[in-house]
Amino acid sequence: MKETNLIVMDLRQFLMCLSLCTAFALSKPTEKKDRVHHEPQLSDKVHNDAQSFDYDHDAFLGAEEAKTFDQLTPEESKERLGMIVDKVDTDKDGFVMEGELKSWIKHAQKKYIYDNVENQWQELDVNQDGLISDEYRIGSYGIHLDDPDPVDEFNYQQVMVRDKRRFQMANKDGDLIATKEEFTAFLHPEEYDYMKDVIVQETMEDIDKNSDGFIDLEEYIGDMYSHNGKADEPEWVKTEREQFVEFRDKNHDGKMDKEETKDWILPSDYDHAEAEARHLVYESDQNKDGKLTKEEIVDKYDLFVGSQATDFGEALVRHDEF
Repeated sequence: MKETNLIVMDLRQFLMCLSLCTAFALSKPTEKKDRVHHEPQLSDKVHNDAQSFDYDHDAFLGAEEAKTFDQLTPEESKERLGMIVDKVDTDKDGFVMEGELKSWIKHAQKKYIYDNVENQWQELDVNQDGLISDEYRIGSYGIHLDDPDPVDEFNYQQVMVRDKRRFQMANKDGDLIATKEEFTAFLHPEEYDYMKDVIVQETMEDIDKNSDGFIDLEEYIGDMYSHNGKADEPEWVKTEREQFVEFRDKNHDGKMDKEETKDWILPSDYDHAEAEARHLVYESDQNKDGKLTKEEIVDKYDLFVGSQATDFGEALVRHDEF
């Protein structure tokens, strides 16, 4: 009995992890729910290189890593930065391209995601072969795989169908055996362009209560707010009604289709990582050939890490799979 309770607790934790990007369909919020996936700022520092490179340090290392800066000599900073450059250069051609720098920055900014993935991976890759197939289903659902009835507040069969579909979409090569990168896309689809359609589909399934393939005004409001017998709506609800009519429902047919839903929850925000990567390349590219050598980056070490450098040991371990 004790083992069964532990399995159920582990399963609930796993499902809560999945709910980071999609809300439970069974929940009925009483306060505003934000389903929009906003691109976060790279730093809360002012981006003004004339004053300091603090913003660039946060962007390149991640704000938490940047906080751990310790007193190092310029020589030590350059040596450790050179080690990081080897990690940023993923194709090992001796150059850091803007795209590689952008990917590194995004990775550094998403430490909590990769920590979460690593924890799940350690638990689910039971045979330790560096791949996950049905292990995620067995490790996550266990005794509930053959149970058609809901347990407590969860309908495991419904969740398993959704997870199977998402797992298949995350698995790019179609072999249904996930690498760590594909498993990351499964757990955090909002981080991958090719997974955006599944985010839209799951969101519509949550909100579209009459299952007609659209989200009408009342379904849209009902996902954010429950009247609970109250006659008067808060001012923000009235504003959301106006937003739906004026901006969400672009063709003004009274409902949102898939494309309109996608525009709502996945807006085309300014890409901060791309802009910062472009900035770092521009400032460091001495011969203006559009790519950076290790020497060019190390020569501008103060832009990337400053005269104080972080605990790179942890950064290198964390990015070892990058």
